[in-house]
Amino acid sequence: MGYEILKLEVAEGIATVTLCRPNALNALNLQFFREMDQMVADIKARDDIKVMIITGEGKAFAAGADIAEMVDMPQEQAREFSRTGQNTFRSLELLEIPVIAAVNGFSLGGGNELAMACDFRIASTKARFGQPEVNLGLIPGYAATQRLPRLVGLGNALHLLLTGDMITADEALRMGMVQKVVEPEKLMEEVMATAKKIASKGPKAIRLVKQVAHHGMVAGFEQGSALEAEKFGDPFGNEGAEGMRAFLEKREPRW
Repeated sequence: MGYEILKLEVAEGIATVTLCRPNALNALNLQFFREMDQMVADIKARDDIKVMIITGEGKAFAAGADIAEMVDMPQEQAREFSRTGQNTFRSLELLEIPVIAAVNGFSLGGGNELAMACDFRIASTKARFGQPEVNLGLIPGYAATQRLPRLVGLGNALHLLLTGDMITADEALRMGMVQKVVEPEKLMEEVMATAKKIASKGPKAIRLVKQVAHHGMVAGFEQGSALEAEKFGDPFGNEGAEGMRAFLEKREPRW
């Protein structure tokens, strides 16, 4: 299938995916979820991509789910719409390579849930974050009630979820929702520099770190630690051996 909502650019092992519905503030509809499912599958199948970046065109990262598409949904269709979004974002989260959200503007509702499904977030000073579903008499549908408390703690999460308030990038940074805030004109430069730094590391190690960290968040400390010990041995004799030899020989590793 072709892409209408999403645009893909690949350079130096980094895939940049841009949401391209600026007139709708990149609102998420069923077509978006179909395209993102395909995008994840396409990127997963490529050996040349080491890091993925997601951003939005215009003044929004993504300003929520498409209300016009949802307004007349019966209850069971709404439940299925929620499951669809949850499945898409979970597949994004489980992608082996790191995924960075470059949050350029509004990151609200479903759009913020998309950002939270990424591994971490770098934001413009113009970015604004929130889960405003209760303002519409709704609740989040793409796992914000689960990911947000894990990111910022239960108190901070419930404050945002129950008030529907929109917060600045600096407030999101203080809470731990984002990892860095930069001026708008520097956003993609900063994100790309971070992506290149990650892409320069041992590719197997990068994937293992993501796998073990995510597993531990779901399974708990003991199971996560056990998986870490198991996976610690995987790079020995191959990528890890090269990295250690390069360190001892004071040269760059040849991945």
